[in-house]
Amino acid sequence: MITIVDYGMGNLGSVLNMLKRVGAAAEVTGDPASIARARKILLPGVGAFDSAMRRINESGLREVLDAKVLEERVPTLGICLGMQLLTRGSDEGQLPGLAWIDASTRRFPDIAGLKVPHMGWNLAAPVAASPLTAGLPAESRFYFVHSYHVQVDDARDSVLRTHYGVTFDAAIAHENIYGAQFHPEKSHKFGMRLLANFAGL
Repeated sequence: MITIVDYGMGNLGSVLNMLKRVGAAAEVTGDPASIARARKILLPGVGAFDSAMRRINESGLREVLDAKVLEERVPTLGICLGMQLLTRGSDEGQLPGLAWIDASTRRFPDIAGLKVPHMGWNLAAPVAASPLTAGLPAESRFYFVHSYHVQVDDARDSVLRTHYGVTFDAAIAHENIYGAQFHPEKSHKFGMRLLANFAGL
């Protein structure tokens, strides 16, 4: 069972539907007691970094999430804003992130002709083997919508990279913690494969 964390910001229905399409059992909940029983955690997110962290911190979810991820070490996947929340913090806001992985979230630079947000389909090139991306072709394409991007401190934590003005980490993995900057639920067969891989961990 994959527990999709509902903290009031995320494309919950689409993620749940795509998980069902790949045959993965999943539930959506914002109840700390239910999350405490989770075997896998998916942290979605659409919106602003500080708003998301404030909701997580004030809802009573932070403590149970830290325990599940850092102590019980359950497989955890953050997608889109959810991946950015895994980092120490973001150029977008002032609040600290979850800091589950050594990384920072940066705004795309001001480059002539570069439209921000980065929106639409883009290639993601593999840079390291990971169970999250097993079976994906080298020319995998994913759907992105974001104005900020993640930079990991340790290159070994980068799994997929994408270029848009700068080269950034499109998917990351560190022990039981995984992240995808793109929307796998909107990325057709490539996103289905990634979510099926996560469900199989």
